Order: sequence, then C-alpha cells, then structure tokens
Amino acid sequence: MIQKLKKPVVFIPLILVLFSGVFAFQVKNDKLFALAKNIDIFATLVRELDSYYVDEIDADQLVTIGINAMLEELDPYTEYIPEEDSDDFRMLTTGEYAGIGALIGNRGEGNMVLMPYTGFPAQSAGLKIADYILKIDSVDVVGKPTSEVSELLKGPANTPLSVKVLRDTDTLEFSLIRKKITIKNVPFYGKLDDKTGYIKLADFTTNASAEVRNALVNLKFQGADRLILDLRDNPGGLLNEAVEIVNLFIPKGKEVVKTLGKLQNVNYTYKTTKTPVDKDIPIVVLINERSASAAEIVAGALQDYDRAVLVGRKSFGKGLVQTTIPLTYNAQVKITTAKYYIPSGRCIQAIDYAQSRENGAITSVPDSLRKEFKTANGRVVLDGAGIEPDDLVEEVTYAPISYTLVAGNHVFDFATQYFYKHKSISNPMTFTISDQDFEEFKKFLVGKEYDYTTYTEKSLEDLEKYAEKEVYFEEIKSQLEAIKAKVNHSKEQDLDNHKEEVKKILSEEIVSRYYFQEGMIEAGLDQDPAVDMAKTYLSDPLKTSKVLTSSAK
Repeated sequence: MIQKLKKPVVFIPLILVLFSGVFAFQVKNDKLFALAKNIDIFATLVRELDSYYVDEIDADQLVTIGINAMLEELDPYTEYIPEEDSDDFRMLTTGEYAGIGALIGNRGEGNMVLMPYTGFPAQSAGLKIADYILKIDSVDVVGKPTSEVSELLKGPANTPLSVKVLRDTDTLEFSLIRKKITIKNVPFYGKLDDKTGYIKLADFTTNASAEVRNALVNLKFQGADRLILDLRDNPGGLLNEAVEIVNLFIPKGKEVVKTLGKLQNVNYTYKTTKTPVDKDIPIVVLINERSASAAEIVAGALQDYDRAVLVGRKSFGKGLVQTTIPLTYNAQVKITTAKYYIPSGRCIQAIDYAQSRENGAITSVPDSLRKEFKTANGRVVLDGAGIEPDDLVEEVTYAPISYTLVAGNHVFDFATQYFYKHKSISNPMTFTISDQDFEEFKKFLVGKEYDYTTYTEKSLEDLEKYAEKEVYFEEIKSQLEAIKAKVNHSKEQDLDNHKEEVKKILSEEIVSRYYFQEGMIEAGLDQDPAVDMAKTYLSDPLKTSKVLTSSAK
C-alpha cells in the first residue's frame, strides 16, 4: 500500500516536468517561426516595392526608416547605427576623432568657429571664436550646411588642410595639420579658495576616470582638502568609467552597481578593485535634471555609501544599460539589455517604457509604486525617479530680455567686438564688465531687433483673449489698454532693471574669447547658487555630518 501510494507522487511531478519542457520547446519554436515569418515578409515587401512602386526608391533609406520606426516602439536608447554613422558613434563613446579640434556652428551669416579647444590644431594655429569660415582647401563653404563644413574639416590624422576665414574686416588663411582629437571629460578643474577643489566632469567617455584621478591628485598637491564634483548637465556614458570614478573615493571591494537583464551574460556586479585615492576627503556632488546614466551611478553610489552630500536638483532618471552589438555589413545596434541597481538596491529608472508602449503615452513610475531603500547610515532613499539631492537648489531663471539678447546673437557679437578692442582681461573668476562697458552695450543695441514678450505681457494677452468673451469686455477694454501701455513703457527700462544679470552674461561670453571653454566654466562659478551651497557644507563638518546620518531623516 505504501509503495502504491508513493508511485503517483513521484510519477506526477515527472509528467509535469516533461510536459513543461515540451511546452517550453513548443513556445520557443513558435516564437522562432513567427520571427522568421515576419523577417521574410519584410524582405519580400522591400523587394516588391523596389520592383513595382511607381517611382524609384532608395532601399537603404527605406529600410533604415523601417528599422528606426520599429526601435522607437521600444525606448529612446535602443538605436540602429548604419556603417556610415559609425565614426560619429565612435566619437560619442570614445570622445575621439581626427580633425582640427574646434566646435563650429551657424550664427545667421554663415558658419564660424564657436569654440577652439585648448591645445589642438585650431587653437594652436590661431583660429579664434567668431572667425567666419570662407574656404576649406579649395572648397568654397559659404552657404553650405554646418554638417558639410564639419565633414570637410575632419579627415585622417596628420593630413594637411588650409582654412580661409573672415575675422572682423580681415581675411586670413591658416595652414593646419589634422590631429587625433580627444574631447576632454574634465574641461576644467581648479581651486575655488585655499582649501576647496572643484572638478567639472562633463562626460564619461574613455579615460574619464583617469582625468578625474589626475585632477584630484593635482588639487590635493595644491593643498585642497575638500572637493566639489560637478556632474550637472553630464549625460553619462561608459559604465566602467563610472565605477572607476567611484573607486577614487570608496574602499576596495565595495559594490558600485549591478546590472540585471533577461540574459545571464548581462547580469554582473561591478565592485571597486583598487585602493582609493582619498577615502576621507569631504565631497559635495552637484547634480541637476540633465545628469543622467553614468553620472547618476556616481552620484547615487556616493549617496548610498553616505560618502558625499548631493546638492542641486533631481537627476534625469536613466537606469537602463545599453550594449552595442555588431551586425552584418559593418552596421551596429545599440540595445537596452539590462537595468542597473546602485548599492542600496534601488533602480533609478524614472520612465516605464514597457508601459508606454501599451498606451502610447510616456509613463513615469508613480509615487505610490516607489519603494524605500536605505543608505549605509540608514537614511531613506527612494527608487524610480532619478537621484534626489540631499539639499535642493532651485534652477536659476533669467529675464525674457536676457534670453532674447542671447538668442539674437547680440551678446555673442558684442563679446567679439569687445575682444577686437581689448588685448587682455583679468582672470575669469574676477573679470566683470564695467558700467561704462554696459553703456557701450546699450549703444551697440540701438537699431538692432531684440523684441520679446514679458511674462506680464503674456498674462495680459491671455486675460484679453478670455475677457473678449465676456459681456463686460467693452467696459474694461480701455483699462486693459492703459495697463498694456504701462507695461510697454516699463519694458524699455528692462535693460537697466536687469543690468547685473545682463552684465554677468556678457562677462562670461567675453571671458570665452580669451580663456576658451575652461575660462567660461570658471567664470560661471561666480554667483553660482549650487556652488555657494556646496561651500557651506564643506566649511561646516557638523552640517555635513547631520545630513549624512539617519537622524537627519
């Protein structure tokens, strides 16, 4: 009897295992068949279009559009890279290309040099900001799109080219040798005072960690014993570089991030593998809504270990990992293969793209579904919405007139004119234009178009639009006109009302003419609310300690 009872107990699970195996095999076969069938349909469709469509079609273009439309259904980071775009993709991931080392762009009248990078051929040869590009070798580029001009400037390393430019009223010609250009991940670092070091990390391409290490070691050698690491506006990049940067401040053997996906080979835990450069130096990390991906790993890991105070605004919320996979004919596809989880266990991915696919709308993770996690000291942190700073700094807003003066290139053009008239200026942190310079700027604007709509004007327009529908509109029409007249009168005073703001914008643009990208960053640190707040933490260990302990929550 006992044996009879036992047989079904053993036999039934065996049947279930066999059945589930057969079922899984069948499901896999069905999936493979569906995939093969649809690929065949797609290929047949393209062939028939090419044969029968009334006009000639470009098969490469048509297929690329089809692939991109398909990938758009997934998420913004899964991307098809055809062979012809491989060089651009390589530059994005490595920061390397061969050319003259200058940012160019269109400023209305043509393509010009917007920023020659320090130490590269354009800057070494003497090209300046606002030089209009007239000719590259024998090719007249006046009127050509920026992308075409950029391609002409690039080429194999160590090849010569000549560039003819218009500078103010002079036509100049420069002979250059293209070089391998590596865009700096750390465009600026320096001391803000006797003790405070500052590192601006703008990207996470190859060598980002080496650049941060070099900056940190140099700052410590100069006497810095506290640090501001600025990750604002950093879009992220290579994950291994993020791990190495965290390792500069975190002991060996600590988990930095883990990746989890559908396939076993993408599941991996990244740990620190080296002795840190400084595991005790007080750190404040600056983040904002444009800090993403690898920048969020660095900020999040340092927050989870209570190693740094985070100051600024909530980060972007990209917790997805991409892997680049080669395709036939030298094409590639960048596929989202995993999500990453920082040391507390949280994933900071803010948008649920799987949910978005179902209803067509962008779906953020709702607050009700956000889970609590804890830092090393027991502070509560939440997943699902980016990295939240320990102390919030509101975004700096500018008056409409300031936006208009910048967008209309008036600030850019005045800075160029100022540069032609003045051989030198003081250092970036102390330079500011004088009141006399500001009056010159006002004269410079005479006759130039810089119309704009103030916040008050917009509100009045909305009020008038809705009031027109009311029966009493005629009664208040004259009053509305009187208010509009007063607003227009006040608008004439906006330059003086926002004098200090406009002076700061002008000063930073002028600094770029003399000190290039590095100087512009340094000049922007003056009167920076986030930097000022960071300094208060670094100068007050008790305030920092209070934030980094669980009692602060």
